[in-house]
Amino acid sequence: MKVLVTGANGFVGKWLCADLLARGHEVLGGVRSLTELAELGAEWRRRLEPVTWLEMDLERADELDVAVGQAPQAVVHLAAVASGSQARANPLMTWSVNCLGTCALLDRVERRGLEARILMISTGEVYGGGLTRPATETDPVAPCSPYAASKAAAELAVQEFGRRTAADTVIARLFPVAGPGQPEALVASALARRILAAKESGQREIAVGNLAPVRELIDVRDAAVALCLLLERGETGGVYNVARGEGIALTAVFDTLAELIGWLGVGVPDPGLFRQADIPYLVGDRSRIATLGWSPRYQWRATLQDLVSSL
Repeated sequence: MKVLVTGANGFVGKWLCADLLARGHEVLGGVRSLTELAELGAEWRRRLEPVTWLEMDLERADELDVAVGQAPQAVVHLAAVASGSQARANPLMTWSVNCLGTCALLDRVERRGLEARILMISTGEVYGGGLTRPATETDPVAPCSPYAASKAAAELAVQEFGRRTAADTVIARLFPVAGPGQPEALVASALARRILAAKESGQREIAVGNLAPVRELIDVRDAAVALCLLLERGETGGVYNVARGEGIALTAVFDTLAELIGWLGVGVPDPGLFRQADIPYLVGDRSRIATLGWSPRYQWRATLQDLVSSL
């Protein structure tokens, strides 16, 4: 089928587009600006050569109209302010892109009369910080950051749209993702880059944020497969965790990265790197998505090894 992917040049987006192509789908890749494609690099431009690229800023109705006018049979909505630190630095922009941008996309779909499956990518952070066990899809949402709150609001918009128009909608709550090519703003990549910089300068002390929290660590390649399955088999109106169901303390992530890089530095807490309302335990139950045949292929150590190798 013809699939429109918003945020197609992002960390998860490019892996998803590659998997969609491999599964025989036609892919329309929505990007904020075509000039961003130069940042993909030669290898990714080659892998994604069959993608039809479209300029698609969520805040520009004319570009949304052109993209939706391509009559895709499915829309995977990934475009977002996805960095927690960026979201905290600019909450208004985050709400505008993540929530109002989603509403603008749905408005174009409705105005065009497009009958397409809509897979909206949300986050496991919508559950907040009150759980000490893997979150299930029936747990209440209690977001505690601008990023998570804007995503929870976008979920409501998608669910309301589905109920009102009988549209075919699915929501994926994606838990923390890592792997080759991970952006610097995300925690595993940020830690790896600081350890590498310390090794190059000979410094043993490495500034870190709060390493006490326990997190999921899903390989981006596993995440892409999960999203393909949800697009193809997810239940209409369904909400699915994309999660391993296994928590890893960030202290273990730091220690493993230091071992893989070959520089056993010491993490020194830097108050400037700590998050407000940090979630102490962010792990998801994967029972529901497992019914679609998905299970993670990559162990977290292999994911970190591939992340380090890509730097």
